[in-house]
Amino acid sequence: MRELSIEFCGVKFPTPFLLSSSPVSNTAEMIARGFDKGFGGVAYKTLGGEHTKIIHPSPRMRGYDYGGKKVIGVQNVEMTTDRPLKDNIKDIKWLKKRYPKHVVIGSIMGFSKGEWRDLALTVEDAGVDMLELNFSCPHMSVEGTGMKVGQAFELVKEFTRIVRDCVKLPILAKLTSNVTDITEPALYAKEGGADGITAINTVRGLAGIGLDDFIPSLNVYGRGAISGYSGPAIKPIGLKCIVELAKKKELGLPLSGCGGAETWIDAVEYLLCGASTLQMTTSVIRYGHRVVEDMCEGLSDFMDAKGFKQVKDIVGKALPNIHETSAFDVSKQGAASYDLERCIGCGQCYIVCRDAGGQALEWDSKKRRPVPDDEKCYSCMICSFVCPVDDLITFKDIKGKKPYTPKPSKL
Repeated sequence: MRELSIEFCGVKFPTPFLLSSSPVSNTAEMIARGFDKGFGGVAYKTLGGEHTKIIHPSPRMRGYDYGGKKVIGVQNVEMTTDRPLKDNIKDIKWLKKRYPKHVVIGSIMGFSKGEWRDLALTVEDAGVDMLELNFSCPHMSVEGTGMKVGQAFELVKEFTRIVRDCVKLPILAKLTSNVTDITEPALYAKEGGADGITAINTVRGLAGIGLDDFIPSLNVYGRGAISGYSGPAIKPIGLKCIVELAKKKELGLPLSGCGGAETWIDAVEYLLCGASTLQMTTSVIRYGHRVVEDMCEGLSDFMDAKGFKQVKDIVGKALPNIHETSAFDVSKQGAASYDLERCIGCGQCYIVCRDAGGQALEWDSKKRRPVPDDEKCYSCMICSFVCPVDDLITFKDIKGKKPYTPKPSKL
């Protein structure tokens, strides 16, 4: 296995993989098992003030399945830790004593200016390596906390500045995607003194509605709520936010990615888009700590195959290839290409091309095969992702092809 360490905000991580501030980082015992498996650090579950009393709803989570795929997402209404501050501080001290080379990030959320300051000092004294300021929890019901801070940019700057003025540790601002432009609060966090950005927290969502009782499927004794939604389904949003932050020249801060990573491929994609570390929750809920073993092995093999010597060499490698849509070369056109010898004759491509594409396919009913018309093909490629046979339908470039515009309907 290759050396997978990386420096982030001046702190060395044994691997770029972290347990995120969430149910999976609730106790030292849980976190220790994650460290033993290969996690290089943890953003400890968000701590509130000494007098903050949290009582979690019951039930507090609901998995979201789609078709035959289990847990493509999780909706939760869990808030900051419900454990006493002194117990969490004791756990943090134990972790740093037992695992001195692993990184412990103290995630905090104050309910007042004074509490932000007190929490920062208390957690710094416990021996954490960094602080993460939770400006993004999507279901805190108290004004001036969680996502409601992340959507009020001046508060992001103010609370970051309060913490910056009282601690010497590197500070991460954990931001919400539930804003129009995530780079705006990031710039305010930088102005307040943040050293890095974590993105994203869970996305506001609703997992479903019961058809018999009309109550949301995360049913808390007859009531539901719009709250945090996580898992593989939000990975495209997480990648989008990391790219926007990484490409914002005025920002220039290191990034910790978070949102939907489940495989080593997901992890590498986050690195390629500009994240230096990657935080995880739902994948651990789905598979346990063993998920990081596959990520470490996959990342190591990827580095061998591509000739990367260090993890930092991967960070941001894809950014030069990501543009606005206006940069596309529309003078080049192509079409869908079919490997008909592997076709099973299901007709899905024909149906979707007629009902949602360019009507570029005819159907040979005797052979049970599509008959493509390259001239009419939009190369929308929807046929390729409804086809049940992997890579049977691929894109091909056609030199000299002009964009096709359908003729008026003969009705």
